[in-house]
Amino acid sequence: MISVLIVDDQDLVRVGLRTLIENDAGLEVAGEADSGVSALALARETRPDVVLMDIRMPGMDGLDATRRIVDDPGLAGTRVIVLTTFELDEYVFEALEIGASGFLLKNTPPADLLAAIRTVNDGGALLSPSVTRTVIGELVERKPHGGTPHPLIGTLTDREREVVGLVGEGLSNGEIADRLYISPATARTHVSRAMTKLGARDRAQLVVFAYRSGLV
Repeated sequence: MISVLIVDDQDLVRVGLRTLIENDAGLEVAGEADSGVSALALARETRPDVVLMDIRMPGMDGLDATRRIVDDPGLAGTRVIVLTTFELDEYVFEALEIGASGFLLKNTPPADLLAAIRTVNDGGALLSPSVTRTVIGELVERKPHGGTPHPLIGTLTDREREVVGLVGEGLSNGEIADRLYISPATARTHVSRAMTKLGARDRAQLVVFAYRSGLV
């Protein structure tokens, strides 16, 4: 059973998410919070598998709450999905940068939201190639390119650096395999090894590392 903490300052949104989750046999609601402060307290109390986190809330917003959850050693197994109204929300990249496993639009179809919860719980990143290209592409235009390289970037082989760069461009494992003329299994192995070496929680964070290290 996958436990889900719902965080949103709108009662109607929380009711809708609770109803959806409770009607799925494989999911359960760990609790509800209407602010970042209560979200953090409930996360520490219930240790949910997944948090559905609204960004824009009064007081401690969703970004700060996400940062604190990600940085809490006691919540190492908890994954955060950011909920946003706009696909190109200015806070999306920052959410990924601080450790969110991805984001969902609030008008996401119910079946897709349930599938997303399972994807993130299984260690996947909620960033489809098309969404990655769109979001990262827009934000690269808004921010100075590059930044401080990841301190462990030098541990990657040349091939792994190339693969991380392609992940940052939004390519799937299959597309990476086609681009480099390797098998999908080999591409997947390179991605996995790069994530391990860089300490990336998931593919979403690998995208951020690629961008910050100038590999994109």
